[in-house]
Amino acid sequence: MTDFATRRTVMVDTQVRPSDVTTYSIIDAMLKVARERYVPDSMREAAYAGENIEIGGQRVVLEARTFAKMLDALDIRSTELVLDIGCALGYSAAVMARLADAVIAVEESALAEEAERNLSEDAVDNAVIVAGDITQGAAKHGPYDVILIEGGVEEIPPAILDQLKESGRIAAVFMERNLGVVRIGYKVDGIVNWRPLFNASAPILPGFEKVRDFVL
Repeated sequence: MTDFATRRTVMVDTQVRPSDVTTYSIIDAMLKVARERYVPDSMREAAYAGENIEIGGQRVVLEARTFAKMLDALDIRSTELVLDIGCALGYSAAVMARLADAVIAVEESALAEEAERNLSEDAVDNAVIVAGDITQGAAKHGPYDVILIEGGVEEIPPAILDQLKESGRIAAVFMERNLGVVRIGYKVDGIVNWRPLFNASAPILPGFEKVRDFVL
């Protein structure tokens, strides 16, 4: 029988802590949330590998290092409301639910039902799955203190940026061809100002591609 608890500890000790993530609440959450429950059954043995876990349709569960460093930069507080865009099968929502007051996680219908079931089985009662278009966010529950986008982007739809509170934070993996960098944005006077954090990569989420100008 696979000892996932030991693998979880090894993941934190070899992928998260060496990446300068030492915030206790993040370490504790990643030690307690069973990552193997939030990946397809066929991928359970790879749940703690140091890479993105592909779940199909250009979707991944972000590698632990990238995810943890994004959380560290966002500095989620226990009083804050978080929007989780593209939560896949619910892992990110389960972790952030331990850091925030509440998490609203948006996912396409094909994945949302399983994500909701996973969170329910894990007794996560402060995260809500909203099934719908991930490019539109969940405006009726916002605005949000923090927004995390779980995948690669070239551009972020204005509808999502509009849902970030003044002084709120947003993070995403910006991709250019096969190269990517995580950036964090701060909303000041209604405008999101970005700064780069570290290199990472993820498949570009459907609907987050840059619109190409048509040239004859």
